[in-house]
Amino acid sequence: MAGDQTPRPAGEPDDIPSGAGQGWTALSYLIGGMLVWGFIGWLVDQWLDTGGVATGIGVVLGMAGGIILVVRRLGTPT
Repeated sequence: MAGDQTPRPAGEPDDIPSGAGQGWTALSYLIGGMLVWGFIGWLVDQWLDTGGVATGIGVVLGMAGGIILVVRRLGTPT
């Protein structure tokens, strides 16, 4: 019966969030990557005085990394 099933423990590494959790996870990966790599690019700009080029490159690399993480984490389940 339905009451005889034991609940799955939460927090396992292979857990895939469902619904809104997937959206928030994807959004946080994208924004986090842009902020972290954009900040690293800004630091390189300050160091080399490149006028914002490294910041732009950092933001683009952060977006690409965020997309890769989203696809790996939330892509088609195997």
